[in-house]
Amino acid sequence: MERELLMTGIGGQGVQLATQVIARALTLEGRYVMSMGTYAGSMRGANTDTSLVFADAPISTPPIVARAWSAIAMHHRFWGDMKSRLADGGLLLANAPVVERDSDIDRFNYIEIPAIAIATNLGTVLGAGMVMIGAYAKITNSVSIDALREAMAQSLPPYRQKHAPSNIAMLEAGYAHVAQPLHSVWEAV
Repeated sequence: MERELLMTGIGGQGVQLATQVIARALTLEGRYVMSMGTYAGSMRGANTDTSLVFADAPISTPPIVARAWSAIAMHHRFWGDMKSRLADGGLLLANAPVVERDSDIDRFNYIEIPAIAIATNLGTVLGAGMVMIGAYAKITNSVSIDALREAMAQSLPPYRQKHAPSNIAMLEAGYAHVAQPLHSVWEAV
C-alpha cells in the first residue's frame, strides 16, 4: 500500500529536515520511500515544500503526486496550492494557530497541532517541524518514536549534531501530544 505526505511552510520552519527524518525513519522500519523537496532561493521566509511517497512494497508512484493521502501545513502563506492536491477525506495536520480553518476544510480529516507553542515551551520555535512530524507519526501509526529518534540522529550533519537532543525532544513532544492513532496509514481504503 502506498501513501503520500505533502508538507509545506516557509523557509526556516524545518520542513525539509522534518521530511528527511520521517523518510529515514520509515526506511529504518523496512518501508520503501521516495521523496522530493523544493524551496525558493532564499533561506528564510520563502516557500518550501516536500512530497513523500512511502509504502510497504516497492513504489510505483514518483514523489510528484497529483493527489495525496495526507498533508502537513506549517504556514498559511503557501498552503493554498497544496490544499488543492489533498484528496477529499485526506488527513490534514495544521500548525495552529498559524494555519487557520477556512470554509472548505470540512472535506478533510482536519487536525490542529499547536506545534509552535509546544516547541516554544521546549526552548525554541525552530523545532515546530519536528513536533509536527512526531504528531503525524502517532496520528497515522506510520512509524515508531524509536525510529524517529534514530533517524534524527542520522539526519543531522556533524556540525549540527549538538541540536539532536533538542530535535528528539521536539519529536517526542509531538508524539506525546496525540493520545492515539486517529488516521492509520496502513488501514485499507
